[in-house]
Amino acid sequence: MNTTSAWKIMWREIYNDKIALIGLILFCVIVATVYIWAFLIDPVEAHTVNLRAMRNPPCREFWLGTDSAGRPMLEQFILSARNSFSIAFLITLGGAAIGITFGLFAGFYGGHVDNVLMRLMNLYTMIPTMMIVIVFIVLIPNYSVITFSLLMIGLFAWLGSASLIRIKALQQGRLDYVAASKTLGTPNIVIIFREVLPNLVSIIVSSLTLSLATNMGIETGLTFLGFGLPFGTPSLGRLVFYARTPANLTGRLWLWLPAALLIIIMMLCINFVGQALNRAADAKKRTI
Repeated sequence: MNTTSAWKIMWREIYNDKIALIGLILFCVIVATVYIWAFLIDPVEAHTVNLRAMRNPPCREFWLGTDSAGRPMLEQFILSARNSFSIAFLITLGGAAIGITFGLFAGFYGGHVDNVLMRLMNLYTMIPTMMIVIVFIVLIPNYSVITFSLLMIGLFAWLGSASLIRIKALQQGRLDYVAASKTLGTPNIVIIFREVLPNLVSIIVSSLTLSLATNMGIETGLTFLGFGLPFGTPSLGRLVFYARTPANLTGRLWLWLPAALLIIIMMLCINFVGQALNRAADAKKRTI
């Protein structure tokens, strides 16, 4: 199956599943709105302390109210969403790039190459990843969204993609078209990226989609535990962190509820689309 056919099948599966289609449209609208709106916000003004407007509930002047320092929560919400989305996208794409390359070579070559690479992966999976992340965050005094994302990518984001692609590459490596290409003298690197990789497009896209939902919760979970982005860096996890205070949890819903709802909506959208892509990636359910 060529790459064009794979994309057509994936689009057809999403189009026929109205919930997945609505989820995809809603996801794209939210992401586009957040990034465009964040571009128009002045970060300095959004973080300016206004003691006269402390803890104001939502009103005409402050649509989502203000925090304990009088800063408008709407601007905080948009900037937080942009940072959290950026982290999720960077972790997903960076991890996929490493994992796909790793898995392709391990699966295609097999034998000793596969054995060595898989032993390294097995050793890596035995390491308590989240504990290592927390240790690094504690030891590194200053880090940014990019540093945080690269840390996640290097430590664990590539493992799932590598394992999945390795299995599929092993299957593809036994097919006739690969043997024919080798007989014609085509270099292995060309076979891997020009012939094997396009046949795995639907599997890769499906895996990326579901990984995105997982990665979107990483920063939120770590920040809620107190090990996320540095204090002062807007993020959805930082907003949800407000809910740890009983007074905010019950009496100041505007501080944390919009962020929590956005996380839930985004994960639902991604999962609905991911389920449709999973069906498209299932060889038994493909119709060409």
